[in-house]
Amino acid sequence: MPSQSKGYLTLNVGSSSIKFAVFDAPSLNRLLGGELDAIGASTVLVAKSADDGTIRHEWDSGKAPDTHAGALAFLIDWLVARLDGLQILAVGHRVVHGGLSYDRPVVVDEAIMSKLATLEPLAPLHQPHNLAGIRAAQSVFHGVAQIACFDTAFHSHQPFVKDCFALPRDLYDEGVRRYGFHGLSYEYIAHHLERDFPLHASGRVVIAHLGNGASMCAMVNGHSAASTMGFSALDGLPMGSRCGQLDPGVMLYLMQTRKMDVNAISNMLYKDSGLKGISGISNDMRTLEASDEQSARDAIEYFVYRAKRELGALAAAIEGLDAIVFTGGIGENSVMVRERILAGLGWLGVELDDRANRESQTIISSPRSRVLCLRIPTNEEHMIAQHVQTRMQT
Repeated sequence: MPSQSKGYLTLNVGSSSIKFAVFDAPSLNRLLGGELDAIGASTVLVAKSADDGTIRHEWDSGKAPDTHAGALAFLIDWLVARLDGLQILAVGHRVVHGGLSYDRPVVVDEAIMSKLATLEPLAPLHQPHNLAGIRAAQSVFHGVAQIACFDTAFHSHQPFVKDCFALPRDLYDEGVRRYGFHGLSYEYIAHHLERDFPLHASGRVVIAHLGNGASMCAMVNGHSAASTMGFSALDGLPMGSRCGQLDPGVMLYLMQTRKMDVNAISNMLYKDSGLKGISGISNDMRTLEASDEQSARDAIEYFVYRAKRELGALAAAIEGLDAIVFTGGIGENSVMVRERILAGLGWLGVELDDRANRESQTIISSPRSRVLCLRIPTNEEHMIAQHVQTRMQT
């Protein structure tokens, strides 16, 4: 990297990975980026820079960082060694939950950190790690602004009927309401559509962010109108290890008959359910697609069924459908999942182009399809960098 240049660092600390990127200021050209993946299992770092191409770092057996704290410490040291005089103007962080207070990016201080920590029970797989990333960056980049960018912000300011549960009203006033997540991803796709598909961007669109965490969002004129996720990151679609939609009576049953406490239920719903729970094999769609086991096929079938069901519900919620966008790890890479979700949706005006889908082209619908079907890779890091630059200029 050229010395004396300036830029922004983004950190996206997830449940089992840390995505990072360094962007030049003010061009926002990506200088370096990558991911520390499979933390706690077979951790590996893969990065790509404009100068050096692909960089891969693996550890000898037993030496890889097996905790988020260890992985963050390694990553920060690794990045500092490669910044080569680049001045970091600010560090942007993906923070999953902003609650009622934060509907736009904020420069973090101790009071905000304390407030965000109170939201950890609503996103236990993410929020603690998001905040740990902020702490780690604070300890290295002294005096540099740490800017939190919230996944919930994109879905804020929904009308009451789309925001509430049918519970006593005082709970709504207390903050028990639908928030929605994956907002940075949806916001990036909305901007992409506005640039490349402006006619559809101004219409009715359903975006399927399908990955280890999965949700779908209905947009009208580029704004969130409905989401499959609600109060926490458990609702809606089944995910890698999270349950998705669940009758609350199931939890009452588990408490009454199995005498399960809050910790046991939480652990089951967040870590042992979803694709992992149904298959008994893996939370990874790639592993399940390669398996011959009936339980793997069952997990895929349920994932597809729920996605198709939610797609129909979201189309009804926005009273029509002009485009469907697939993004996220599964949405971008699984030919089979895209094909099976779209199969049988002729009644909605969907017609898939099999060859375009197999080749993972951007447009995967037939020219005869009344609904445009797209595959667009998301880029939450670039969205964070845009927010950081805007926030630093205000």
